This record gives sequence, structure tokens and C-alpha cells, in this order.
Amino acid sequence: MVWTVRAVFALSRALGPARASATGGWLLRKLGPLTPQQRIARDNLRAAFPDRSDAERAAILDEAWDSLGRTAGEYAHLATLFDYDADNPDPGGRVEVSGTEYFEALRDDGKPGIIFSAHLANWELPAICAQRYGLEATAVFRPPNDPAVAAMIHEIRSGTMGGLAASMRGSAFSMHGVLENGGHLGMLIDQHFTRGVVIDFLGRPAMANPVMAKFARRFECPVHGVRVIRLPGHRFRLGR
Repeated sequence: MVWTVRAVFALSRALGPARASATGGWLLRKLGPLTPQQRIARDNLRAAFPDRSDAERAAILDEAWDSLGRTAGEYAHLATLFDYDADNPDPGGRVEVSGTEYFEALRDDGKPGIIFSAHLANWELPAICAQRYGLEATAVFRPPNDPAVAAMIHEIRSGTMGGLAASMRGSAFSMHGVLENGGHLGMLIDQHFTRGVVIDFLGRPAMANPVMAKFARRFECPVHGVRVIRLPGHRFRLGR
């Protein structure tokens, strides 16, 4: 399995970032609807957009599979995907960034801090941006279930980001240590958390992770949200 995963990543590198992204999007548009997640996504879209037609919700779901597949295809290119230079911004670059002053403020204020985001477009880019701006940040991530894929992605992340902390039982202690030492946490907060608190989300109960709120209250530290938008032409916009 390890060699199969490495072969897939080698093929992705050979295709180049744009073609690897497009290929991943095409594959997930074909394969995603065959998985059990298709039904879950349909139900969630019906709850989120009750006034939309079935055709409109189907189009949104197709785009969601496309974006997820593109993100998978882009993993082999994370080291070069983020090409934004604040000193010499390139209008034709792949990434445009707004709100760099917030990264700089977090870097220079001498306080711990929390940056949160969601699984939007290529959600790895904020952690890479923080590293490029010299912001000491630890990205909290949930490892893929497959060990070979998890090892490969960890290898890629290690070369492009700052610290990494796997989200698992007991990880709150290491996250607490990062903030206690004046560091910063990068967190994705849109996933089901089995040991979380029950909240009302779109009229349905959902299990939310309360750890970010607890840390913010405990350390009285700045909390900033960031999102990534996928643009046409294999480009991205990163900002608040």
C-alpha cells in the first residue's frame, strides 16, 4: 500500500499542480456519488438550503466533490502551491492574500493566539502562509485513517508548515502547552466531535468541539478566523 500511495503522489507531481488538481476534481466528481457520504451530503444540503431546488443542491454537491478532489490532487504540490510574496505581489500568481497585517500582529504581539478555519477550498494554505510570515504556529490536524496516506501527508506537511499536532485522545494537553509557551494554534473547527457538546445547527443537533472556546477563555488570547476561496484558473484567495 505504501508504494501505491507513493506512486500516486509521484504521478501527481509529474502532472504538475494545475493538471493534478483538475484530474483529482474529475475523479471525485465520478467516484464521490458512489460513496455513502453522498447521501449524508444530500441530507445536509437539504437542511442548509431548504428553498433550493434538487437540481441546485445537486450542482452544489458536484462542486463540493470537485473541490475535495482538487485538494487531494494538490497535496503533492503543497511546497510550491503558495506563491504569494507580500513585498512583490504577482497579479498572475496562484494565491492572493488579504489581511496579512493580522498574521504580522499575531507574530509580534508577544501573546499566544488561535487561528481557526474550515475545510474550504485548499484548507492547508493558511498554515503555510503562517510559516512564510514567521508566525510560530502549530497546526492541529486529524490524520487520515489509512496509515500509508497519513504518513505521506505528514511528510509533505512537515516540509511546508510549522509545528504539527495530531488530533487524538490526550492531544488537548499538547495544545495547551503550545499556548502556555506563547505559541499559536491553527484549528479546523467544522468536524463532528464525538466527545463534544450538543449544539443546534440548522435545526438539528450536532456535536461541536468546545476546546477552542475553552482555550480562548483560559489564555484570554486573540482569536482570528481565516478562509480560503477557490478561484477560477487554479487560483486561491486567502483572507478573513
